[in-house]
Amino acid sequence: MDFNLKKLTSDAGVFFTRAVQFTEEKLGSAEKTELDTHLENLIARADCTKNWTEKIFRQTEVLLQPNPSARIEEFFYEKLDKKIPSRTTNGELLGQYMLDAAKDFGPGTPYGSTLITVGEYQSRLGGAEREFLQTSAINFLTPLRNFLEGDWRTISKERRLLENRRLDLDICKARVKKAKQAEAKAAAEPDFQETRPRNYVLSASASAAEQELRVAQTEFDRQAEVTRLLLEGISSTHVNHLRCLHEFVEAQATYYAQCHQYMQELQKELSRYPNSFASNANPSTSATCPSPVSSATLPGVSPPCLASTSTPGIAREPSGPLKIQDVQQPSTGHRKAKVLYDYDAHDTSELSLLADELITVYTVPGMDPDWLVGERGNQKGKVPVTYLELLS
Repeated sequence: MDFNLKKLTSDAGVFFTRAVQFTEEKLGSAEKTELDTHLENLIARADCTKNWTEKIFRQTEVLLQPNPSARIEEFFYEKLDKKIPSRTTNGELLGQYMLDAAKDFGPGTPYGSTLITVGEYQSRLGGAEREFLQTSAINFLTPLRNFLEGDWRTISKERRLLENRRLDLDICKARVKKAKQAEAKAAAEPDFQETRPRNYVLSASASAAEQELRVAQTEFDRQAEVTRLLLEGISSTHVNHLRCLHEFVEAQATYYAQCHQYMQELQKELSRYPNSFASNANPSTSATCPSPVSSATLPGVSPPCLASTSTPGIAREPSGPLKIQDVQQPSTGHRKAKVLYDYDAHDTSELSLLADELITVYTVPGMDPDWLVGERGNQKGKVPVTYLELLS
């Protein structure tokens, strides 16, 4: 108990001395040993690395796990050194709900069979997401966390030790300075009765202060070298984080490529089913594929074919008395249009299109509003409006 009390008293005294020393340095009344420029630059670079690494780490955690409660739970599992339990992704959960709903609605019904197909692909998307999260956590988050909780703590500890060595060195410098001043004052104003004893004591005090200064300078230089070596290791940290960043991007690219592939396969699967919504509206007609709206939002995905009725989206102009070859381009009202997707003509009255080409379009009386007449050189035919971007 006495030892602890003494230690507490000693620590309190050191803390008070440090506080006074820092205050005097700020006011400019105390000498402060400056670090060399190279070491100062290394410290600034290390602080910058730590700050940005911490921000990138936190934001990547938010990207991979948007739920703050789940992040807190994972944090506690890591601190307790326990394995994080496997968590079902949202895609897998949605897929399971769709499969369960299909059982109640009937797998043989159009809605039920479609739910089964979509649910299976949603589960695949959820599985791809799970693999992406695991890969990113191992290859990207873990190295960043190891730097912040390992290397940076070591660097911070050595920097605090260097700061203490600097303060000790400055104290020794102040003691030497005071001893020199006292010795010089005694030499300038001698006391003939006690000249020898006092001069001897002052000289011995100055010699002891100089010895302490040499020891403090040696310890400071040694600690400065240790800190410099650790700070120079930040360059290798950047190289390691660069490799981890490449692996993170590769994991993202693989994940999004899988999602794109699954969605293309899902659209092909859905195009084989009859559009029951259209069938309920008009039993005499059936759709060959879903609305093109979903594919328009996915770059690189070919748009779906057109329905044979005007009810669920774009209607095919029925073969009537109107003959495209007899239609003449009006003198006004025609404009240029850019083709967004490839389109294969289904009969001689339609015009096949290639993505990114420019054609001239116009409308004629009696034509369905979802269609226009398109011309490309000597070729002419009907084209769907949704495959075009009308230009001014």
